[in-house]
Amino acid sequence: MLFTRKQLFQLILPLIAEQFLAVSVGLVDVMMVSRAAGEAGIAGVSLVDTLNVLLITLFSSLATGGAVVSSQYLGKKEADNASKAGGQLIITTLFFALIIMAVSLIGNENILRVLYGEAEKDIMKSATIYFFITAFSFPFLAVYNSCAALFRAMGNSKISMYVSIIMNLINIAGIFIMVFLFHMGVEGVAVPTLVARAASAVIIFALIRQKKNIIHVNNILHAGIDFPMIKRILNIGVPNGLENSIFQIGKILVQGLITSLGGVAIAANGVAGTIAGFALIPGSAMGLAMITVVGRCVGAEDIAQAKKYTVKLMKLCYLILGVLNIGIFLFRVPIIGLFDLSGPSEKTTIALIIYHSICCCIIWPLSFVLPNALRAANDVKTTMGVSIISMWVWRIGFSYFLVKGLHMGVMGVWVAMTIDWLFRGICFTLRFAGGRWGKHAYLK
Repeated sequence: MLFTRKQLFQLILPLIAEQFLAVSVGLVDVMMVSRAAGEAGIAGVSLVDTLNVLLITLFSSLATGGAVVSSQYLGKKEADNASKAGGQLIITTLFFALIIMAVSLIGNENILRVLYGEAEKDIMKSATIYFFITAFSFPFLAVYNSCAALFRAMGNSKISMYVSIIMNLINIAGIFIMVFLFHMGVEGVAVPTLVARAASAVIIFALIRQKKNIIHVNNILHAGIDFPMIKRILNIGVPNGLENSIFQIGKILVQGLITSLGGVAIAANGVAGTIAGFALIPGSAMGLAMITVVGRCVGAEDIAQAKKYTVKLMKLCYLILGVLNIGIFLFRVPIIGLFDLSGPSEKTTIALIIYHSICCCIIWPLSFVLPNALRAANDVKTTMGVSIISMWVWRIGFSYFLVKGLHMGVMGVWVAMTIDWLFRGICFTLRFAGGRWGKHAYLK
Protein backbone atom coordinates (compact mmCIF):
# COMPACT_ATOMS: atom_id res chain seq x y z
CA MET A 1 0.00 0.00 0.00
CA LEU A 2 1.32 3.42 -0.99
CA PHE A 3 -0.36 5.22 1.92
CA THR A 4 -0.97 3.99 5.47
CA ARG A 5 -3.98 5.22 7.43
CA LYS A 6 -1.66 7.42 9.48
CA GLN A 7 -0.19 8.99 6.33
CA LEU A 8 -3.67 9.70 4.96
CA PHE A 9 -4.71 11.49 8.13
CA GLN A 10 -1.40 13.39 8.21
CA LEU A 11 -2.25 14.60 4.71
CA ILE A 12 -5.96 15.28 5.20
CA LEU A 13 -6.15 16.97 8.61
CA PRO A 14 -3.78 19.85 7.75
CA LEU A 15 -5.65 20.26 4.45
CA ILE A 16 -8.92 20.70 6.32
CA ALA A 17 -7.27 23.25 8.59
CA GLU A 18 -5.76 25.04 5.60
CA GLN A 19 -9.10 25.20 3.76
CA PHE A 20 -10.75 26.46 6.93
CA LEU A 21 -8.18 29.22 7.20
CA ALA A 22 -8.48 30.09 3.50
CA VAL A 23 -12.26 30.42 3.70
CA SER A 24 -12.00 32.36 6.96
CA VAL A 25 -10.15 35.15 5.12
CA GLY A 26 -13.27 35.73 3.05
CA LEU A 27 -15.49 35.38 6.13
CA VAL A 28 -13.49 37.99 8.05
CA ASP A 29 -13.63 40.33 5.05
CA VAL A 30 -17.42 40.06 4.79
CA MET A 31 -17.96 40.43 8.57
CA MET A 32 -15.70 43.46 8.82
CA VAL A 33 -17.18 45.05 5.71
CA SER A 34 -20.61 44.71 7.30
CA ARG A 35 -19.34 46.79 10.22
CA ALA A 36 -17.46 49.31 8.08
CA ALA A 37 -19.72 49.81 5.06
CA GLY A 38 -23.04 48.05 5.78
CA GLU A 39 -25.00 45.93 3.33
CA ALA A 40 -23.74 47.94 0.35
CA GLY A 41 -20.21 46.93 1.32
CA ILE A 42 -21.20 43.27 1.75
CA ALA A 43 -22.90 43.28 -1.65
CA GLY A 44 -19.91 44.97 -3.35
CA VAL A 45 -17.38 42.54 -1.88
CA SER A 46 -19.66 39.61 -2.77
CA LEU A 47 -19.84 40.70 -6.42
CA VAL A 48 -16.07 41.10 -6.68
CA ASP A 49 -15.32 37.83 -4.91
CA THR A 50 -17.37 36.00 -7.53
CA LEU A 51 -15.26 37.62 -10.26
CA ASN A 52 -12.02 37.15 -8.35
CA VAL A 53 -12.68 33.43 -8.06
CA LEU A 54 -12.97 33.24 -11.85
CA LEU A 55 -9.64 34.99 -12.34
CA ILE A 56 -7.88 33.05 -9.60
CA THR A 57 -9.29 29.80 -11.02
CA LEU A 58 -7.20 30.16 -14.17
CA PHE A 59 -3.91 29.70 -12.37
CA SER A 60 -5.16 27.53 -9.49
CA SER A 61 -6.24 25.05 -12.18
CA LEU A 62 -2.70 25.11 -13.54
CA ALA A 63 -1.47 24.42 -10.02
CA THR A 64 -3.67 21.33 -9.99
CA GLY A 65 -2.10 20.24 -13.28
CA GLY A 66 1.36 20.68 -11.82
CA ALA A 67 0.40 18.77 -8.67
CA VAL A 68 -0.90 15.85 -10.74
CA VAL A 69 2.25 15.69 -12.87
CA SER A 70 4.55 15.97 -9.84
CA SER A 71 2.59 13.31 -7.93
CA GLN A 72 2.81 10.94 -10.86
CA TYR A 73 6.57 11.48 -11.15
CA LEU A 74 6.95 10.77 -7.44
CA GLY A 75 4.94 7.57 -7.94
CA LYS A 76 7.44 6.63 -10.66
CA LYS A 77 10.27 7.55 -8.25
CA GLU A 78 11.57 10.30 -10.56
CA ALA A 79 12.20 13.09 -8.04
CA ASP A 80 14.29 15.21 -10.44
CA ASN A 81 11.46 15.39 -12.94
CA ALA A 82 9.01 16.16 -10.13
CA SER A 83 11.18 19.14 -9.13
CA LYS A 84 11.53 20.25 -12.74
CA ALA A 85 7.75 20.15 -13.11
CA GLY A 86 7.46 22.26 -9.97
CA GLY A 87 9.72 24.99 -11.35
CA GLN A 88 7.89 25.11 -14.68
CA LEU A 89 4.57 25.24 -12.82
CA ILE A 90 5.56 28.36 -10.89
CA ILE A 91 6.86 30.08 -14.03
CA THR A 92 3.66 29.30 -15.94
CA THR A 93 1.18 30.34 -13.25
CA LEU A 94 3.07 33.54 -12.49
CA PHE A 95 3.06 34.50 -16.18
CA PHE A 96 -0.72 34.08 -16.47
CA ALA A 97 -1.34 35.81 -13.13
CA LEU A 98 0.57 38.93 -14.21
CA ILE A 99 -1.56 39.15 -17.35
CA ILE A 100 -4.76 38.72 -15.34
CA MET A 101 -3.64 41.41 -12.88
CA ALA A 102 -2.90 43.89 -15.68
CA VAL A 103 -6.27 43.32 -17.37
CA SER A 104 -8.09 43.65 -14.04
CA LEU A 105 -6.35 46.92 -13.14
CA ILE A 106 -6.86 48.51 -16.55
CA GLY A 107 -10.45 47.37 -17.02
CA ASN A 108 -11.46 47.59 -13.34
CA GLU A 109 -14.75 49.57 -13.30
CA ASN A 110 -15.59 48.82 -16.94
CA ILE A 111 -15.39 45.07 -16.28
CA LEU A 112 -17.67 45.41 -13.27
CA ARG A 113 -20.22 47.54 -15.14
CA VAL A 114 -20.38 45.09 -18.03
CA LEU A 115 -21.05 42.25 -15.59
CA TYR A 116 -23.11 44.03 -12.94
CA GLY A 117 -24.53 47.10 -14.68
CA GLU A 118 -27.76 46.97 -12.69
CA ALA A 119 -26.03 47.23 -9.30
CA GLU A 120 -26.85 50.21 -7.13
CA LYS A 121 -24.40 53.14 -6.97
CA ASP A 122 -23.12 52.46 -3.44
CA ILE A 123 -22.66 48.77 -4.21
CA MET A 124 -20.71 49.51 -7.40
CA LYS A 125 -18.47 51.99 -5.57
CA SER A 126 -17.54 49.40 -2.94
CA ALA A 127 -16.99 46.76 -5.61
CA THR A 128 -14.69 49.01 -7.67
CA ILE A 129 -12.44 49.80 -4.70
CA TYR A 130 -12.23 46.20 -3.52
CA PHE A 131 -11.54 44.85 -7.02
CA PHE A 132 -8.73 47.35 -7.73
CA ILE A 133 -6.84 46.65 -4.52
CA THR A 134 -7.23 42.87 -4.51
CA ALA A 135 -6.14 42.63 -8.17
CA PHE A 136 -2.56 43.31 -7.01
CA SER A 137 -2.66 40.05 -5.04
CA PHE A 138 -3.14 37.77 -8.07
CA PRO A 139 0.59 37.09 -8.71
CA PHE A 140 1.10 36.32 -5.02
CA LEU A 141 -1.86 33.94 -5.06
CA ALA A 142 -0.40 32.23 -8.13
CA VAL A 143 2.91 31.59 -6.38
CA TYR A 144 1.21 30.50 -3.17
CA ASN A 145 -1.18 28.09 -4.91
CA SER A 146 1.62 26.57 -6.99
CA CYS A 147 3.95 26.02 -4.04
CA ALA A 148 1.14 24.71 -1.83
CA ALA A 149 0.17 22.25 -4.57
CA LEU A 150 3.75 21.01 -4.74
CA PHE A 151 3.93 20.48 -0.98
CA ARG A 152 0.67 18.54 -1.16
CA ALA A 153 2.14 16.42 -3.97
CA MET A 154 4.92 15.50 -1.54
CA GLY A 155 2.29 14.54 1.05
CA ASN A 156 3.35 17.47 3.24
CA SER A 157 0.22 19.56 3.76
CA LYS A 158 1.40 20.95 7.11
CA ILE A 159 3.51 23.64 5.43
CA SER A 160 0.62 25.31 3.63
CA MET A 161 -1.45 25.05 6.83
CA TYR A 162 1.19 26.91 8.84
CA VAL A 163 1.53 29.55 6.15
CA SER A 164 -2.27 29.95 6.11
CA ILE A 165 -2.21 30.57 9.86
CA ILE A 166 0.34 33.35 9.37
CA MET A 167 -1.71 34.80 6.50
CA ASN A 168 -4.86 34.87 8.61
CA LEU A 169 -3.14 36.50 11.57
CA ILE A 170 -1.76 39.25 9.32
CA ASN A 171 -5.16 39.74 7.69
CA ILE A 172 -7.10 39.92 10.95
CA ALA A 173 -4.61 42.24 12.63
CA GLY A 174 -4.51 44.52 9.60
CA ILE A 175 -8.29 44.71 9.31
CA PHE A 176 -8.64 45.44 13.02
CA ILE A 177 -6.18 48.32 12.79
CA MET A 178 -7.56 49.85 9.58
CA VAL A 179 -11.29 49.40 10.28
CA PHE A 180 -11.58 49.86 14.04
CA LEU A 181 -8.69 52.26 14.70
CA PHE A 182 -8.56 54.26 11.46
CA HIS A 183 -12.28 53.82 10.62
CA MET A 184 -11.65 52.94 6.98
CA GLY A 185 -14.30 51.33 4.79
CA VAL A 186 -13.81 48.73 2.07
CA GLU A 187 -10.17 49.81 1.68
CA GLY A 188 -9.54 48.82 5.29
CA VAL A 189 -10.50 45.26 4.42
CA ALA A 190 -8.89 44.98 0.98
CA VAL A 191 -5.39 46.26 1.85
CA PRO A 192 -4.71 43.79 4.71
CA THR A 193 -5.93 40.98 2.48
CA LEU A 194 -3.40 42.03 -0.17
CA VAL A 195 -0.57 42.26 2.38
CA ALA A 196 -1.45 38.86 3.88
CA ARG A 197 -1.44 37.16 0.47
CA ALA A 198 1.90 38.74 -0.43
CA ALA A 199 3.48 37.60 2.83
CA SER A 200 2.20 34.04 2.41
CA ALA A 201 3.62 33.83 -1.13
CA VAL A 202 7.07 35.02 -0.04
CA ILE A 203 7.19 32.59 2.89
CA ILE A 204 6.05 29.47 1.03
CA PHE A 205 8.32 30.20 -1.95
CA ALA A 206 11.29 30.44 0.41
CA LEU A 207 10.31 27.05 1.87
CA ILE A 208 9.91 25.28 -1.50
CA ARG A 209 13.48 26.30 -2.40
CA GLN A 210 14.97 24.19 0.41
CA LYS A 211 16.87 21.20 -0.99
CA LYS A 212 15.74 18.92 1.82
CA ASN A 213 12.33 18.70 0.09
CA ILE A 214 11.81 15.87 -2.41
CA ILE A 215 10.41 18.55 -4.72
CA HIS A 216 12.44 21.74 -4.52
CA VAL A 217 12.71 24.72 -6.83
CA ASN A 218 15.97 26.66 -7.14
CA ASN A 219 17.10 29.51 -9.40
CA ILE A 220 13.72 29.84 -11.05
CA LEU A 221 14.87 32.83 -13.10
CA HIS A 222 17.67 30.74 -14.63
CA ALA A 223 15.69 27.53 -15.08
CA GLY A 224 14.64 28.37 -18.62
CA ILE A 225 11.45 27.28 -20.32
CA ASP A 226 10.92 23.53 -20.69
CA PHE A 227 8.10 23.44 -23.25
CA PRO A 228 7.54 19.64 -23.16
CA MET A 229 7.16 19.80 -19.38
CA ILE A 230 4.85 22.82 -19.58
CA LYS A 231 2.81 21.02 -22.24
CA ARG A 232 2.45 18.05 -19.89
CA ILE A 233 1.21 20.35 -17.14
CA LEU A 234 -1.11 22.21 -19.51
CA ASN A 235 -2.58 18.95 -20.82
CA ILE A 236 -4.14 18.59 -17.39
CA GLY A 237 -4.28 22.22 -16.31
CA VAL A 238 -5.94 23.70 -19.41
CA PRO A 239 -8.99 21.38 -19.55
CA ASN A 240 -9.30 21.77 -15.79
CA GLY A 241 -8.92 25.53 -16.18
CA LEU A 242 -11.53 25.70 -18.94
CA GLU A 243 -13.89 23.62 -16.87
CA ASN A 244 -13.48 25.76 -13.76
CA SER A 245 -13.43 29.04 -15.67
CA ILE A 246 -16.66 28.28 -17.50
CA PHE A 247 -18.08 27.19 -14.16
CA GLN A 248 -17.16 30.56 -12.65
CA ILE A 249 -18.42 32.46 -15.72
CA GLY A 250 -21.72 30.71 -15.19
CA LYS A 251 -21.72 31.80 -11.56
CA ILE A 252 -21.04 35.38 -12.64
CA LEU A 253 -23.96 35.28 -15.08
CA VAL A 254 -26.14 33.95 -12.30
CA GLN A 255 -24.75 36.63 -9.98
CA GLY A 256 -25.93 39.20 -12.51
CA LEU A 257 -29.39 37.65 -12.24
CA ILE A 258 -29.22 37.94 -8.45
CA THR A 259 -28.13 41.57 -8.79
CA SER A 260 -31.39 42.34 -10.58
CA LEU A 261 -33.28 41.12 -7.49
CA GLY A 262 -31.97 43.98 -5.33
CA GLY A 263 -29.77 44.58 -2.30
CA VAL A 264 -31.54 42.13 0.02
CA ALA A 265 -30.98 39.23 -2.37
CA ILE A 266 -27.36 40.23 -3.04
CA ALA A 267 -26.50 40.50 0.67
CA ALA A 268 -28.31 37.27 1.58
CA ASN A 269 -26.62 35.40 -1.26
CA GLY A 270 -23.22 36.79 -0.26
CA VAL A 271 -23.51 35.83 3.41
CA ALA A 272 -25.09 32.44 2.64
CA GLY A 273 -22.32 31.77 0.13
CA THR A 274 -19.68 32.58 2.73
CA ILE A 275 -21.24 30.22 5.28
CA ALA A 276 -21.71 27.55 2.61
CA GLY A 277 -17.99 27.85 1.89
CA PHE A 278 -17.33 26.71 5.45
CA ALA A 279 -19.77 23.85 5.05
CA LEU A 280 -17.73 22.56 2.09
CA ILE A 281 -14.29 22.82 3.72
CA PRO A 282 -13.79 19.09 4.46
CA GLY A 283 -14.92 18.21 0.95
CA SER A 284 -12.52 20.68 -0.63
CA ALA A 285 -9.69 19.27 1.49
CA MET A 286 -10.62 15.73 0.50
CA GLY A 287 -10.57 16.75 -3.16
CA LEU A 288 -7.03 18.07 -2.79
CA ALA A 289 -5.97 14.90 -1.01
CA MET A 290 -7.53 12.86 -3.83
CA ILE A 291 -5.18 14.56 -6.32
CA THR A 292 -2.10 13.58 -4.32
CA VAL A 293 -3.16 10.04 -3.43
CA VAL A 294 -4.61 8.95 -6.77
CA GLY A 295 -1.85 10.74 -8.68
CA ARG A 296 0.79 8.80 -6.74
CA CYS A 297 -1.04 5.50 -7.41
CA VAL A 298 -1.28 6.30 -11.12
CA GLY A 299 2.42 7.11 -11.25
CA ALA A 300 3.12 3.72 -9.71
CA GLU A 301 0.80 2.18 -12.34
CA ASP A 302 -1.45 0.68 -9.68
CA ILE A 303 -5.07 1.40 -10.69
CA ALA A 304 -6.42 -1.07 -8.13
CA GLN A 305 -5.00 1.03 -5.29
CA ALA A 306 -6.29 4.21 -6.95
CA LYS A 307 -9.83 2.78 -6.88
CA LYS A 308 -9.50 1.59 -3.30
CA TYR A 309 -8.25 4.94 -2.00
CA THR A 310 -10.92 6.83 -3.95
CA VAL A 311 -13.69 4.85 -2.27
CA LYS A 312 -12.05 5.25 1.15
CA LEU A 313 -11.69 9.02 0.79
CA MET A 314 -15.27 9.39 -0.48
CA LYS A 315 -16.64 7.55 2.57
CA LEU A 316 -14.61 9.74 4.89
CA CYS A 317 -15.78 12.83 3.03
CA TYR A 318 -19.44 11.92 3.49
CA LEU A 319 -18.93 11.27 7.20
CA ILE A 320 -17.21 14.59 7.94
CA LEU A 321 -19.51 16.68 5.73
CA GLY A 322 -22.54 15.13 7.42
CA VAL A 323 -21.37 16.02 10.92
CA LEU A 324 -20.36 19.57 9.95
CA ASN A 325 -23.54 20.43 8.08
CA ILE A 326 -25.76 19.08 10.84
CA GLY A 327 -23.91 21.44 13.17
CA ILE A 328 -24.43 24.40 10.83
CA PHE A 329 -28.12 23.52 10.53
CA LEU A 330 -28.59 23.39 14.30
CA PHE A 331 -26.69 26.63 15.00
CA ARG A 332 -27.74 28.55 11.88
CA VAL A 333 -29.37 31.43 13.77
CA PRO A 334 -26.36 32.42 15.94
CA ILE A 335 -24.01 31.90 12.98
CA ILE A 336 -25.99 34.26 10.76
CA GLY A 337 -26.25 36.65 13.72
CA LEU A 338 -22.51 37.31 13.33
CA PHE A 339 -23.37 39.37 10.25
CA ASP A 340 -25.02 42.77 10.49
CA LEU A 341 -28.00 41.95 8.25
CA SER A 342 -31.43 43.53 8.05
CA GLY A 343 -34.52 41.46 8.89
CA PRO A 344 -35.44 40.50 5.30
CA SER A 345 -31.84 39.63 4.41
CA GLU A 346 -31.44 37.51 7.54
CA LYS A 347 -34.67 35.59 6.85
CA THR A 348 -33.61 34.83 3.27
CA THR A 349 -30.13 33.78 4.39
CA ILE A 350 -31.54 31.30 6.91
CA ALA A 351 -33.68 29.67 4.21
CA LEU A 352 -30.69 29.36 1.87
CA ILE A 353 -28.49 27.83 4.58
CA ILE A 354 -31.10 25.22 5.54
CA TYR A 355 -31.48 24.14 1.93
CA HIS A 356 -27.72 24.06 1.31
CA SER A 357 -26.96 22.04 4.45
CA ILE A 358 -29.34 19.28 3.35
CA CYS A 359 -28.16 19.06 -0.27
CA CYS A 360 -24.47 19.39 0.59
CA CYS A 361 -24.48 16.19 2.66
CA ILE A 362 -26.12 14.14 -0.08
CA ILE A 363 -25.01 15.36 -3.51
CA TRP A 364 -21.94 17.61 -3.37
CA PRO A 365 -19.15 15.00 -2.78
CA LEU A 366 -20.02 13.05 -5.93
CA SER A 367 -20.07 16.29 -7.92
CA PHE A 368 -16.79 17.86 -6.81
CA VAL A 369 -14.63 15.36 -4.88
CA LEU A 370 -15.00 12.23 -7.01
CA PRO A 371 -14.00 13.97 -10.30
CA ASN A 372 -10.61 14.82 -8.76
CA ALA A 373 -9.83 11.11 -8.84
CA LEU A 374 -10.54 11.16 -12.58
CA ARG A 375 -8.40 14.27 -13.07
CA ALA A 376 -5.51 12.69 -11.17
CA ALA A 377 -5.73 9.80 -13.65
CA ASN A 378 -5.51 12.24 -16.61
CA ASP A 379 -9.21 11.80 -17.49
CA VAL A 380 -9.70 15.56 -17.67
CA LYS A 381 -11.67 15.83 -20.90
CA THR A 382 -14.56 13.84 -19.46
CA THR A 383 -14.83 16.00 -16.35
CA MET A 384 -14.57 19.14 -18.50
CA GLY A 385 -17.34 18.06 -20.88
CA VAL A 386 -19.76 17.02 -18.14
CA SER A 387 -19.14 20.18 -16.14
CA ILE A 388 -19.63 22.55 -19.08
CA ILE A 389 -22.89 20.91 -20.21
CA SER A 390 -24.22 20.77 -16.66
CA MET A 391 -23.37 24.41 -15.96
CA TRP A 392 -25.07 25.85 -19.03
CA VAL A 393 -28.12 23.61 -19.05
CA TRP A 394 -28.92 23.26 -15.36
CA ARG A 395 -27.26 26.01 -13.31
CA ILE A 396 -27.65 28.88 -15.79
CA GLY A 397 -30.69 27.79 -17.78
CA PHE A 398 -32.70 26.61 -14.80
CA SER A 399 -31.72 29.67 -12.73
CA TYR A 400 -33.36 31.97 -15.26
CA PHE A 401 -36.38 29.68 -15.54
CA LEU A 402 -36.91 29.45 -11.77
CA VAL A 403 -36.25 33.15 -11.10
CA LYS A 404 -37.88 34.79 -14.12
CA GLY A 405 -40.44 32.13 -14.95
CA LEU A 406 -41.52 30.80 -11.56
CA HIS A 407 -40.52 33.93 -9.56
CA MET A 408 -38.69 31.95 -6.87
CA GLY A 409 -36.24 34.76 -6.15
CA VAL A 410 -32.72 33.99 -4.99
CA MET A 411 -33.83 30.55 -3.76
CA GLY A 412 -34.43 29.59 -7.40
CA VAL A 413 -30.72 30.14 -8.10
CA TRP A 414 -29.75 27.80 -5.26
CA VAL A 415 -32.23 25.14 -6.39
CA ALA A 416 -30.78 25.27 -9.91
CA MET A 417 -27.29 24.96 -8.38
CA THR A 418 -28.19 21.70 -6.64
CA ILE A 419 -29.76 20.28 -9.81
CA ASP A 420 -26.39 20.97 -11.45
CA TRP A 421 -24.73 19.05 -8.61
CA LEU A 422 -27.06 16.11 -9.11
CA PHE A 423 -26.38 15.82 -12.85
CA ARG A 424 -22.61 16.00 -12.34
CA GLY A 425 -22.72 13.45 -9.54
CA ILE A 426 -24.62 10.93 -11.64
CA CYS A 427 -22.26 11.32 -14.61
CA PHE A 428 -19.04 11.09 -12.57
CA THR A 429 -20.29 8.10 -10.59
CA LEU A 430 -21.13 6.21 -13.77
CA ARG A 431 -17.73 7.10 -15.25
CA PHE A 432 -15.83 5.90 -12.18
CA ALA A 433 -17.89 2.74 -11.77
CA GLY A 434 -17.50 1.86 -15.46
CA GLY A 435 -13.69 1.89 -15.18
CA ARG A 436 -13.03 3.50 -18.57
CA TRP A 437 -11.13 6.34 -16.90
CA GLY A 438 -8.26 3.89 -16.23
CA LYS A 439 -7.16 3.87 -19.87
CA HIS A 440 -6.06 7.52 -19.54
CA ALA A 441 -4.13 6.91 -16.36
CA TYR A 442 -0.54 6.41 -17.37
CA LEU A 443 1.93 9.25 -17.78
CA LYS A 444 3.10 9.69 -21.35
